Amino acid sequence: MFVRRKKNKSGSTTIVIIDKSRGKFKPIKTLGTSSNAEDIENLFKGGLEWINTYSGHSDLFRCLEEEQQEKDITEHVLSNIENILINGARIILDHVFDLIGFDVIDDEILKGLVIARLCQPLSKSATVDYLKSYFDEDIELQRMYRYLDKLHNTQQEKIQQISVEHTRKVLGGKIGLVFYDVTTLYFESDNCDELRSTGFSKDGKHSQPQVVLGLLVSSGGYPLAYSLFNGSQYEGYTMIPIVEDFVPRTSYTVQVKRFELKDFVVVADSGLMSKKNIQLLESGGYKYIIGARIKSENADIKSWILSLEKCDATFYETQKSDECRLIVGYSEKRAKKDAYNREKGVKRLTKAYSGGNLTKEHINKRGYNKFLDILVLCTKYAVSNDVSVSINNQKIIEDQQWDGWKGYMTNTKLPSEDVYKQYCELWVVEKAYRVTKGTLELRPMFHFTPRRIEAHVCICFVAYKVYKEMERVLKKSGITISVDKVLSIAKTITTIRVKLPKSNKYLSKTMVLTAKHRLVEPLLYAKFWQKHGGDF
Repeated sequence: MFVRRKKNKSGSTTIVIIDKSRGKFKPIKTLGTSSNAEDIENLFKGGLEWINTYSGHSDLFRCLEEEQQEKDITEHVLSNIENILINGARIILDHVFDLIGFDVIDDEILKGLVIARLCQPLSKSATVDYLKSYFDEDIELQRMYRYLDKLHNTQQEKIQQISVEHTRKVLGGKIGLVFYDVTTLYFESDNCDELRSTGFSKDGKHSQPQVVLGLLVSSGGYPLAYSLFNGSQYEGYTMIPIVEDFVPRTSYTVQVKRFELKDFVVVADSGLMSKKNIQLLESGGYKYIIGARIKSENADIKSWILSLEKCDATFYETQKSDECRLIVGYSEKRAKKDAYNREKGVKRLTKAYSGGNLTKEHINKRGYNKFLDILVLCTKYAVSNDVSVSINNQKIIEDQQWDGWKGYMTNTKLPSEDVYKQYCELWVVEKAYRVTKGTLELRPMFHFTPRRIEAHVCICFVAYKVYKEMERVLKKSGITISVDKVLSIAKTITTIRVKLPKSNKYLSKTMVLTAKHRLVEPLLYAKFWQKHGGDF
């Protein structure tokens, strides 16, 4: 036997003594009904005394009653759950977003778009559904599009300023090195306009319109700023405009540059090396380290390089002008790689040549097509009636002389070894493009107006900044899990929100249930980010 509190539709409670026998429940005695909590408690105690007097099984019945109470309470809580949010990643990314300083923009649409881009990169329409389904955030699609239309001229400058200032703090107050590179972003469309145009695509999408993206990052790969250019723009013409934004120039005490940065070195690869760029950098007072095109140097320089002794990790230098030095270095590892790549490229050309598959597309100087000769003859392997191609073995032999050599142009006073080390850090830009194009799915783009294209790139820029800051804090705190792995685990962490029916208030509880959840649990709390993120 045990005492049961029976809820009535009227809101009152009836106290009944129940007997359980052979799996069946049978009411034995009704002690009374009341809506008063004190009366109900007295009736309940009276029931326990009755059971104790007439059966002697009070402990058992008390346990049964407590078990029933526990069940009733649990069912009551479950029936008042209003929502279950799959928001572990959102909680973590909120902390990182605010830590950088983007919270001063005070725009929930920007934050929602950035976090959705990191968690689940989707179209803007699908992003609206994602934010609602996972985070219970209502953003109308048209409102989001209106926001994109104004983002480029309301917050883009502020976003880049915040990124620069945060990076300066991370690097101890001085930027030092800036690395520049470009990539292309293609569109799933055939239409061109003043921004979108066909050009040389780094994704191999030569027939589709594209834009050119120039990106500046610091040591460690922290993004500083970016610019968009017409898709047909030669990449060599993109560097100076964005670099000039990073040097303060005043006129009658009016600041005309975007960022107050000075005393830094621009690092770029040989694709951006031209006489005009070198002249502009020097005339502007910029320090630079740029990859040199040593095979395109004049005869005297080429003869000097090929006369040098091939010693691994050895550097030689010569003065190109009053300002500029040419540094060349030899690496056995690079020599093996050059030889391997050339052999593979020549095998591919030979196979195409033997099969008669060489076409007009191969008549260019890109890659290993430079080993081809164009012959004005009508042969078996003719591309047209009067043009044929063949492989020039002499060009292959001449190319072998350059295996292992790499050149660098600089106007700094740094030793050759330091120039080489700083140039080698260019991989941080390549990683930035790899993450933004892969993890963040920066391209292909499905926006077709300049304002929305720029807004999409801006959102991805902020998302990559958040990604890099999270990577930095994880490393600093000793958590040996990648950003991608942390987000993957966090996306399975849920928050239960319960409504309290009497007060109409809410209680929320983030559920850390598995061993994997516990690996990232510290990142859910603000104190973790205050401890490891604030100290630069």
